[in-house]
Amino acid sequence: MTDLTLRDLSSRLGRVAALKAAAKERILILDGSWGVMFQKKKLTEADYRAERFANFDGQMKGNNDILCLTRPDLVAELHDAYFSAGADISETNTFSGTTIAQADYRLGEQDVWDINLEGARIGRQVADRWNAENPDRPKFIAGSIGPLNVMLSMSSDVNDPGARKVTFDQVYQAYRQQVDALYQGGVDLFLIETITDTLNCKAAIKAILDWRDEGHEELPIWISGTITDRSGRTLSGQTAEAFWNSIKHAKPFAVGFNCALGADLMRPHIAEMARIADTLVAAYPNAGLPNAMGEYDEEPHETGHALHEWAKDGLVNILGGCCGTTPDHIRHVADEVRGVAPRAIPERPKAMRLAGLEPFELA
Repeated sequence: MTDLTLRDLSSRLGRVAALKAAAKERILILDGSWGVMFQKKKLTEADYRAERFANFDGQMKGNNDILCLTRPDLVAELHDAYFSAGADISETNTFSGTTIAQADYRLGEQDVWDINLEGARIGRQVADRWNAENPDRPKFIAGSIGPLNVMLSMSSDVNDPGARKVTFDQVYQAYRQQVDALYQGGVDLFLIETITDTLNCKAAIKAILDWRDEGHEELPIWISGTITDRSGRTLSGQTAEAFWNSIKHAKPFAVGFNCALGADLMRPHIAEMARIADTLVAAYPNAGLPNAMGEYDEEPHETGHALHEWAKDGLVNILGGCCGTTPDHIRHVADEVRGVAPRAIPERPKAMRLAGLEPFELA
């Protein structure tokens, strides 16, 4: 890589170009679970509070996003650990970084803004250091935009099908704030992930597209849904193809699935997405299914072998890990797919493709 390209990695436009170029050359690697790694640290309430929240009335322990403000050293350490394991892309520690999700901890707008801004800044600083030292293998930061604890598609009251705890506008505004803060902090792309409710996802998409229309840089959008069980549907009831039809208007950089399932149960849904999506396909399954204690027993070499099979069969362009996966899991995945060609993006015939819970196509 030339000196000119190295200088280009200092600009967001250059990094986006480098990301797209890398995706054509190889299967990209995403990081793994953050929650399991924080659990291994055995953090105390004091770690979550620090000085800023020392007098906060209520429990803060378990709010991992707040560690961007109270233990930024640990957040930076995890970015480093996953980059060292072979990840090309690392997520910001902002999975629950919306005013709606953080209302459970009674945090206000400024605290939520700061979580996203600092989460992005921490990741940016770590990635920039890696890029300065290893410009031939650029590292990228994805702004994590997670699901909410409320759903727009499903009632919050079994006795009232129309009941909702939030409106579309409220969800949109929550995501709009998160998108702006992540951008200000320096992310290279947006990752709308662990989507159980497609309507919530549409609010996040609209927040990004409106923000872009106001003159901001166009950053890649990665959309990752969640097939919740063996039914092969999202929690809001859509099949894989219906989900794709619902969100393809966003022209995402990548689409796929994460969470809920291990590699064996997720494979058929990723195979379906690989068949229908005319963009990159990404997947980051859990380390198997949880045991009776809620822990994940799948060994790193098992995850690596399973995802090697996906890569060998031409199903994926990006791979990583979700719940239960550690830097060692990611290291095995990266080793197993090194040198395997990324999935070829198919050209599909033009047609009107619609979706409710099921897909509908009119040629």
